[in-house]
Amino acid sequence: MKVLIAAAAAATGVLLLSGCATMNEDQCMVGDWGGQGWRDGAAGYPTSRIDDHAKACAKYGVAPNMSAYLASREDGLRTYCTWENGFRQGRQGNSYHGVCAPAEERDFVPAYEDGRRIHSVEQAVSAAQSALNSAISRIDDREDKLDAKERELRQEGLSNEDRERIRNRIREVRGELRDARRDARQAEENLRYAEIEARATISAIGGRYGVW
Repeated sequence: MKVLIAAAAAATGVLLLSGCATMNEDQCMVGDWGGQGWRDGAAGYPTSRIDDHAKACAKYGVAPNMSAYLASREDGLRTYCTWENGFRQGRQGNSYHGVCAPAEERDFVPAYEDGRRIHSVEQAVSAAQSALNSAISRIDDREDKLDAKERELRQEGLSNEDRERIRNRIREVRGELRDARRDARQAEENLRYAEIEARATISAIGGRYGVW
Protein backbone atom coordinates (compact mmCIF):
# COMPACT_ATOMS: atom_id res chain seq x y z
CA MET A 1 0.00 0.00 0.00
CA LYS A 2 2.86 2.40 0.83
CA VAL A 3 4.43 1.64 -2.56
CA LEU A 4 1.13 2.38 -4.29
CA ILE A 5 0.74 5.72 -2.52
CA ALA A 6 4.36 6.68 -3.17
CA ALA A 7 4.02 5.86 -6.84
CA ALA A 8 0.80 7.82 -7.12
CA ALA A 9 2.30 10.81 -5.35
CA ALA A 10 5.35 10.73 -7.61
CA ALA A 11 3.08 10.76 -10.60
CA THR A 12 1.17 13.82 -9.55
CA GLY A 13 1.34 16.99 -11.42
CA VAL A 14 3.65 19.62 -9.90
CA LEU A 15 4.22 23.33 -10.45
CA LEU A 16 6.39 23.31 -13.56
CA LEU A 17 9.27 25.77 -13.72
CA SER A 18 10.27 25.90 -17.36
CA GLY A 19 13.29 27.95 -18.39
CA CYS A 20 12.17 28.55 -21.97
CA ALA A 21 9.53 30.76 -23.54
CA THR A 22 7.99 31.95 -20.29
CA MET A 23 6.96 35.15 -22.11
CA ASN A 24 6.09 35.71 -25.76
CA GLU A 25 7.18 38.64 -27.93
CA ASP A 26 4.11 40.75 -27.23
CA GLN A 27 4.51 40.33 -23.47
CA CYS A 28 8.18 41.21 -23.66
CA MET A 29 7.54 44.33 -25.76
CA VAL A 30 4.71 45.56 -23.52
CA GLY A 31 7.06 45.26 -20.58
CA ASP A 32 4.49 44.93 -17.81
CA TRP A 33 7.12 43.80 -15.33
CA GLY A 34 5.07 44.84 -12.34
CA GLY A 35 2.12 42.77 -13.50
CA GLN A 36 4.36 39.84 -14.34
CA GLY A 37 6.01 40.02 -10.93
CA TRP A 38 2.64 40.00 -9.18
CA ARG A 39 1.45 37.00 -11.21
CA ASP A 40 4.63 35.07 -10.51
CA GLY A 41 4.41 35.85 -6.81
CA ALA A 42 0.76 34.81 -6.68
CA ALA A 43 1.71 31.55 -8.41
CA GLY A 44 4.49 30.83 -5.91
CA TYR A 45 7.42 31.02 -8.32
CA PRO A 46 10.88 31.63 -6.81
CA THR A 47 12.90 34.72 -7.70
CA SER A 48 14.81 32.66 -10.28
CA ARG A 49 11.70 32.94 -12.45
CA ILE A 50 12.92 36.38 -13.55
CA ASP A 51 15.96 34.70 -15.10
CA ASP A 52 13.64 32.62 -17.28
CA HIS A 53 11.83 35.78 -18.37
CA ALA A 54 15.14 37.49 -19.13
CA LYS A 55 16.16 34.60 -21.39
CA ALA A 56 12.78 34.62 -23.14
CA CYS A 57 12.91 38.37 -23.80
CA ALA A 58 16.61 38.64 -24.67
CA LYS A 59 15.90 37.54 -28.25
CA TYR A 60 13.70 40.64 -28.64
CA GLY A 61 16.28 42.96 -27.10
CA VAL A 62 14.23 43.50 -23.94
CA ALA A 63 15.61 43.34 -20.40
CA PRO A 64 13.45 43.01 -17.27
CA ASN A 65 12.75 45.93 -14.94
CA MET A 66 14.01 44.20 -11.84
CA SER A 67 12.81 46.74 -9.28
CA ALA A 68 9.24 46.79 -10.64
CA TYR A 69 9.17 43.01 -10.92
CA LEU A 70 10.47 42.27 -7.43
CA ALA A 71 8.30 44.87 -5.69
CA SER A 72 5.13 43.54 -7.31
CA ARG A 73 6.20 39.95 -6.72
CA GLU A 74 6.14 40.64 -2.99
CA ASP A 75 2.53 41.80 -3.33
CA GLY A 76 1.71 38.62 -5.22
CA LEU A 77 3.34 36.49 -2.54
CA ARG A 78 0.95 37.92 0.04
CA THR A 79 -1.85 36.37 -2.00
CA TYR A 80 0.01 33.09 -2.29
CA CYS A 81 1.30 32.70 1.27
CA THR A 82 -1.99 32.09 3.07
CA TRP A 83 -3.07 28.91 4.83
CA GLU A 84 -6.09 28.65 2.51
CA ASN A 85 -3.86 28.70 -0.54
CA GLY A 86 -1.34 26.42 1.14
CA PHE A 87 -4.00 23.75 1.51
CA ARG A 88 -5.19 24.31 -2.06
CA GLN A 89 -1.66 24.07 -3.50
CA GLY A 90 -0.96 20.88 -1.56
CA ARG A 91 -4.22 19.25 -2.56
CA GLN A 92 -3.53 20.07 -6.22
CA GLY A 93 -0.16 18.33 -5.89
CA ASN A 94 1.86 21.48 -6.61
CA SER A 95 5.38 21.90 -5.27
CA TYR A 96 6.26 24.54 -2.69
CA HIS A 97 9.51 26.38 -3.37
CA GLY A 98 10.08 28.03 0.01
CA VAL A 99 8.98 31.46 -1.15
CA CYS A 100 7.01 32.49 1.94
CA ALA A 101 8.48 34.41 4.87
CA PRO A 102 9.03 32.44 8.09
CA ALA A 103 6.05 34.11 9.77
CA GLU A 104 3.79 33.18 6.86
CA GLU A 105 5.16 29.64 6.69
CA ARG A 106 3.89 28.91 10.19
CA ASP A 107 0.37 28.79 8.75
CA PHE A 108 1.12 28.00 5.12
CA VAL A 109 3.31 24.91 5.50
CA PRO A 110 1.06 22.84 7.84
CA ALA A 111 -1.91 23.54 5.59
CA TYR A 112 0.16 22.68 2.52
CA GLU A 113 1.27 19.39 4.08
CA ASP A 114 -2.32 18.50 4.96
CA GLY A 115 -3.30 19.20 1.36
CA ARG A 116 -0.47 17.01 0.11
CA ARG A 117 -1.63 14.17 2.35
CA ILE A 118 -5.10 14.34 0.87
CA HIS A 119 -3.70 14.62 -2.64
CA SER A 120 -1.58 11.51 -2.10
CA VAL A 121 -4.41 9.31 -0.87
CA GLU A 122 -6.77 10.56 -3.56
CA GLN A 123 -4.16 9.80 -6.21
CA ALA A 124 -3.68 6.34 -4.71
CA VAL A 125 -7.41 5.69 -5.03
CA SER A 126 -7.35 6.93 -8.61
CA ALA A 127 -4.35 4.74 -9.49
CA ALA A 128 -5.97 1.66 -7.93
CA GLN A 129 -9.24 2.31 -9.75
CA SER A 130 -7.36 2.73 -13.03
CA ALA A 131 -5.54 -0.57 -12.47
CA LEU A 132 -8.84 -2.30 -11.77
CA ASN A 133 -10.46 -0.82 -14.88
CA SER A 134 -7.48 -1.98 -16.96
CA ALA A 135 -7.73 -5.53 -15.59
CA ILE A 136 -11.47 -5.65 -16.24
CA SER A 137 -10.89 -4.44 -19.79
CA ARG A 138 -8.34 -7.20 -20.33
CA ILE A 139 -10.76 -9.77 -18.95
CA ASP A 140 -13.45 -8.64 -21.39
CA ASP A 141 -10.97 -8.70 -24.27
CA ARG A 142 -9.69 -12.20 -23.45
CA GLU A 143 -13.20 -13.55 -22.97
CA ASP A 144 -14.17 -12.23 -26.41
CA LYS A 145 -11.04 -13.78 -27.95
CA LEU A 146 -11.73 -17.09 -26.21
CA ASP A 147 -15.30 -17.17 -27.51
CA ALA A 148 -14.08 -16.39 -31.02
CA LYS A 149 -11.46 -19.14 -30.96
CA GLU A 150 -13.90 -21.69 -29.58
CA ARG A 151 -16.33 -20.85 -32.39
CA GLU A 152 -13.50 -21.17 -34.87
CA LEU A 153 -12.66 -24.61 -33.50
CA ARG A 154 -16.21 -25.79 -34.14
CA GLN A 155 -16.03 -24.95 -37.84
CA GLU A 156 -16.26 -27.74 -40.40
CA GLY A 157 -13.44 -28.65 -42.75
CA LEU A 158 -10.51 -27.82 -40.47
CA SER A 159 -7.33 -29.81 -40.85
CA ASN A 160 -5.70 -31.47 -37.86
CA GLU A 161 -2.96 -28.86 -37.98
CA ASP A 162 -5.52 -26.05 -37.96
CA ARG A 163 -7.31 -27.60 -34.99
CA GLU A 164 -4.07 -28.00 -33.05
CA ARG A 165 -3.09 -24.40 -33.81
CA ILE A 166 -6.46 -23.13 -32.58
CA ARG A 167 -6.30 -25.31 -29.45
CA ASN A 168 -2.85 -23.92 -28.66
CA ARG A 169 -4.16 -20.39 -29.00
CA ILE A 170 -7.14 -21.25 -26.78
CA ARG A 171 -4.75 -22.45 -24.09
CA GLU A 172 -2.76 -19.22 -24.39
CA VAL A 173 -5.87 -17.05 -24.12
CA ARG A 174 -7.13 -19.02 -21.12
CA GLY A 175 -3.80 -18.39 -19.40
CA GLU A 176 -4.04 -14.67 -20.21
CA LEU A 177 -7.58 -14.68 -18.86
CA ARG A 178 -6.46 -16.28 -15.60
CA ASP A 179 -3.73 -13.64 -15.27
CA ALA A 180 -6.19 -10.81 -15.92
CA ARG A 181 -8.62 -12.16 -13.33
CA ARG A 182 -5.80 -12.49 -10.81
CA ASP A 183 -4.74 -8.90 -11.52
CA ALA A 184 -8.34 -7.77 -11.09
CA ARG A 185 -8.56 -9.42 -7.66
CA GLN A 186 -5.31 -7.74 -6.61
CA ALA A 187 -6.51 -4.40 -7.96
CA GLU A 188 -9.78 -4.74 -6.05
CA GLU A 189 -7.82 -5.34 -2.85
CA ASN A 190 -5.53 -2.38 -3.52
CA LEU A 191 -8.53 -0.18 -4.21
CA ARG A 192 -10.23 -1.26 -1.00
CA TYR A 193 -7.15 -0.44 1.09
CA ALA A 194 -6.61 2.86 -0.76
CA GLU A 195 -10.20 3.90 -0.09
CA ILE A 196 -9.88 2.98 3.59
CA GLU A 197 -6.72 5.07 3.93
CA ALA A 198 -8.28 7.96 2.03
CA ARG A 199 -11.31 7.99 4.30
CA ALA A 200 -9.10 7.85 7.39
CA THR A 201 -6.91 10.71 6.17
CA ILE A 202 -9.83 12.91 5.21
CA SER A 203 -11.53 12.16 8.52
CA ALA A 204 -8.37 13.04 10.46
CA ILE A 205 -8.03 16.39 8.70
CA GLY A 206 -11.74 16.98 9.07
CA GLY A 207 -13.35 20.27 8.31
CA ARG A 208 -10.53 22.53 9.43
CA TYR A 209 -10.19 23.90 5.90
CA GLY A 210 -13.85 24.49 5.24
CA VAL A 211 -15.77 22.94 2.37
CA TRP A 212 -13.51 21.31 -0.21
